[in-house]
Amino acid sequence: MATGNILVIDDDQDLCLLLSRLLSKNGYSVATAHRGATAREAISTQRFDLVLCDHRLPDTDAPAMLEHIRSTSPGTQVIIITGYSEVRLAVELMRKGAFDYIGKPLYPDELLMRVQDALGANGPAQITSSSTPGRATKAPGKARNAGASYVDGQGPNAQLIAKHIALVAPTDMSVLITGETGTGKEFVAKRIHAESQRSQAPFVSVDCGALPKDLAGSELFGHTKGSFTGAVGDRAGSFEQADGGTLFLDEVGNLTYENQIKLLRVLQERKIKRLGGNKDIEVDVRILAATNEDLRKAVAEGRFREDLLHRIQEFTIHLLPLRERREDIPRFADHFITLANERLGRQVAGFDEEAMRRIQAHFWSGNLRELGNVVKRAVLLSTGPRITADCLPAMVLSAAPAHMETPAPAGEAPRTDDGLRAVAHQAERDAIMQALERNGYNKSRTAEQLNIDRKTLYNKLRSFGLKV
Repeated sequence: MATGNILVIDDDQDLCLLLSRLLSKNGYSVATAHRGATAREAISTQRFDLVLCDHRLPDTDAPAMLEHIRSTSPGTQVIIITGYSEVRLAVELMRKGAFDYIGKPLYPDELLMRVQDALGANGPAQITSSSTPGRATKAPGKARNAGASYVDGQGPNAQLIAKHIALVAPTDMSVLITGETGTGKEFVAKRIHAESQRSQAPFVSVDCGALPKDLAGSELFGHTKGSFTGAVGDRAGSFEQADGGTLFLDEVGNLTYENQIKLLRVLQERKIKRLGGNKDIEVDVRILAATNEDLRKAVAEGRFREDLLHRIQEFTIHLLPLRERREDIPRFADHFITLANERLGRQVAGFDEEAMRRIQAHFWSGNLRELGNVVKRAVLLSTGPRITADCLPAMVLSAAPAHMETPAPAGEAPRTDDGLRAVAHQAERDAIMQALERNGYNKSRTAEQLNIDRKTLYNKLRSFGLKV
């Protein structure tokens, strides 16, 4: 039977009651809160392993709740409950430390699967180790399956990445891995470690974006007993845990300036000093770092040290977003079907032609992570041997089919190759899609806002080849 303390935060009392019954029935201890203030009070008096938080609350929102939870209860995982019109915001929250998001409407099997994944995760630092004596090894969880959550692509960019990994892995060079959220940066780091001479030593992963500022130093460098409130004993930091192996610093750009200085000193001297300690400890660690922001821009703005950038960027690997490597989408989607079949006990064979067109046309702001979530949901809803388009969420169905022209990015003028009529057609399509997203894909509200009737809206959607 599953165990874990879960807090559900949602102003919909009926939804809270349903989730409480569902989770309690599956062995979890559940508390509910309908406002942010009530949730904060509960978090201050009780420890929760997981918080399910609605994106919009009467007195606050998910970003504010996430920041509060990270600062007061850093070991608590957070899953954002969101409407599909808010998915890009949810992806941004994952970059800031949320474990995952789940879109409404909620499906029990999907929700339970996400809850199990979150409770199986190991918090900010994940350690994988071979049979090296005396090495700390975390309990099985997210890290156990991390290597299976990604499959190599076959396009030109994937082949270039594989070549770069093969070249840099046997060295001890520091590698900076760049790319948007969800593009597989940690997977690449683990591949580098696995193909290096340090493969039998620990691989320690630290999510710098999920570390509260006042605890980052302790997480990285360790602390001595009594060095701060709550330090009840000596603790080895991530550098000591990774000694002889590899330390992966995810979202390294989120480190405070003070911790950047400490990190630079460690890289220069290969020595660390625990918080509150006065003894230098030698460490032999290879640094792999990742970021989804432009660190050169951060240097120019004074948010990141230039000398530290040079230290961690001896070699760079850039991962393209999924929308720029669409030739790999079918391969990734099929792989995620295999994983979902294993988790859900299904035997789905693949996508039908229309569903695959929709999958390939979607923008994928969350990249591989978002694709994996969509495929799991589709496998859950599928009643036949293949996934059909009606198993896909509205955010995917709203994309133009693959044979249609991809919409121009925001702020970019539509193409005029096909004349003024094509420009007007594209502008009208974008306006309707933006209105649909603002209204949570409610067609009545969308039609009213656009000052047209529902029949006209449906006709417009059909003319664009959309099924929403």
